Amino acid sequence: MAEDSAPKSCLFVNATIVTVNKEQEVILDGALLVENGRIATVGKTQDLLPKFDGEIKAKMVEVIECRNKIIIPGLINTHAHLAQSILRGLAEDLNLHEWLCDAIWPLVANYAEEDGYVAAMCTIVKMLKTGTTCFLEAMLTHRSGLKRSCLGKLAKVEVTNAKLNMKDARDRDVAALDAHREYNGTANDRIHIWQMALTMHCAEAPKDLTVYWEQYHCSPFQFCRENQLTGEKSVFAHVVHPDPEADMVAAGVNVALGTDGAPCNNTYDLFREMHLASILHGGVRQDAGVPSAYQVLEFATINGARALGLEEKIGSLEDGKKADIVVVVPKGVQSAPWDASEQTLLAGGINPVTILVHGSGIKVESVLVDGRFLVRNGTALIRSGVRARNHMSLKYS
Repeated sequence: MAEDSAPKSCLFVNATIVTVNKEQEVILDGALLVENGRIATVGKTQDLLPKFDGEIKAKMVEVIECRNKIIIPGLINTHAHLAQSILRGLAEDLNLHEWLCDAIWPLVANYAEEDGYVAAMCTIVKMLKTGTTCFLEAMLTHRSGLKRSCLGKLAKVEVTNAKLNMKDARDRDVAALDAHREYNGTANDRIHIWQMALTMHCAEAPKDLTVYWEQYHCSPFQFCRENQLTGEKSVFAHVVHPDPEADMVAAGVNVALGTDGAPCNNTYDLFREMHLASILHGGVRQDAGVPSAYQVLEFATINGARALGLEEKIGSLEDGKKADIVVVVPKGVQSAPWDASEQTLLAGGINPVTILVHGSGIKVESVLVDGRFLVRNGTALIRSGVRARNHMSLKYS
């Protein structure tokens, strides 16, 4: 739980606010008021500060100075495996199918005590400290702490194929309906069990295309469409080998971002994902600016919210939405020539979205979820309730 558990009334002032609203509005010298866990209003500092002078003097509203800082919506990770953080570095340089079958599944099957929960908590803290405030967990594994962590739950048959003679920790944790009854909608409606109609890995590796064509005589997405797996509440992860290839953004597909897990990606940092999504696609297409930095920021915010069916609640900084807010500070020479005082067309300053997506000097200073500080001044305000065992003492039996 958070140390700073009560939502406070806070007025952030003198910030550069990237709202990610429909008008793509960026407010210079902006102010944002948080009340009762919601965004009460967004505007210019010179307009909002005098309105709340009485409340400020009565210490009913805390004023938070954000000069030369950027405020953005909380980032949304639409595909993450929380229980894999303690497996970082244990399955390097393997192709996908060997990586899964020979390393990751056997390792996860041997989690003991509270390994899964410790791993999930480590991941949550990492995501918070890099600006993620909402995530979709597709298949949280045994002992990971369903109550505390996930939006999704794996649906599978109870027993893995006995002929494989391989343990699968997921066989011990299949009570998804019980979990839905107990936890769905709890934590101020932050925990959603089976919020999505479907989330699945799709067209993740080149070999997937061969498997689908040999077994089903169609492409991965043809298979999904013909079996009625596609729809507004379907989230398809990876999709790096579609057949045929297509420009999904141009075709109107809602593209969002995810980090996957630590043993393949080695991080849960969506700022890095935004940068990679921009430069990799521009390089492959040999078309600079496709996608643009702003589009990529939308992938990580409002598009992620839309993918989860939560676009009316989160994903942008607008009046009435949940106060999922990230304050970032461009620091050092890596952010030069950033200067908030030069953010006008006449001054010719660097675009703040460019700094967010491509600046290596970005530091997440504070993170609010439902108006509660879960990170403040770079420190995570989280109590896990358990102590992690030394990762070298994991019981691999």
